[in-house]
Amino acid sequence: MAQKDTLLHLFAGGCGGTVGAIMTCPLEVLKTRLQSSGLTLRPVFQVQLGTFNGAGVIRPGPVTPGLLQVLRSILEKEGPKSLFRGLGPNLVGVAPSRAIYFAAYSKSKETFNGIFVPNSGIVHMSSAGFAAFVTNSLMNPIWMVKTRMQLERKACGEKKMNALQCARYVYKTEGMRGFYRGLTASYAGISETMICFLIYETLKKYLVRSRFTTPDTDTEKGASDFLGLMVAAAFAKGCASCIAYPHGRLLLPVSQGKV
Repeated sequence: MAQKDTLLHLFAGGCGGTVGAIMTCPLEVLKTRLQSSGLTLRPVFQVQLGTFNGAGVIRPGPVTPGLLQVLRSILEKEGPKSLFRGLGPNLVGVAPSRAIYFAAYSKSKETFNGIFVPNSGIVHMSSAGFAAFVTNSLMNPIWMVKTRMQLERKACGEKKMNALQCARYVYKTEGMRGFYRGLTASYAGISETMICFLIYETLKKYLVRSRFTTPDTDTEKGASDFLGLMVAAAFAKGCASCIAYPHGRLLLPVSQGKV
């Protein structure tokens, strides 16, 4: 890949990551709260059988709240701004992380193309895995601060910690090692990136082949290519996330310092 094309892809990746981080921040906050092992449980009623007189007794029991319950709780108790907790560190980290990732991916892809069959599945998986390893190692402190901020629960109107205050608190209570909590678990999540890129590159090859067999105009090709790549990326990410989702359940308690 030429240097100009590399810089163009890095810039586009950074811009796309920034826009995506802003638009999906509320969903990420909800996901983090739902995954949190410290999530407050609401009471429901369960029937306790086998009492001394043979009658059933209704006793309250806990159940994990759903997505709408968590959203309602955040809006009522913490205010709408809490849906964007951790956005600052995310914006600070997303551009350099995308730059690091795509730079490492392109360079490692060139290397692996010389070792394995060029542009094969093993090349895409190995390149994605190496790029994710480098990115996770360098960016883990920022993602850890973001997660801690998203898990902070304070009532609406109460002062919340900003990113700098959160980082100072982590350093004061846990030292430098605290910024790398969950790093080992994040390495396990590299499998998601490898699966995602394998599916995406496979679908992209299919789209490229079909492009040269359809008699569309240039304008129609441009629109169909854009939508096709979006659908391919969404499908690949969705499949990879479903397969590797248990990794997220493992990573969050470690980032909280609970294991």
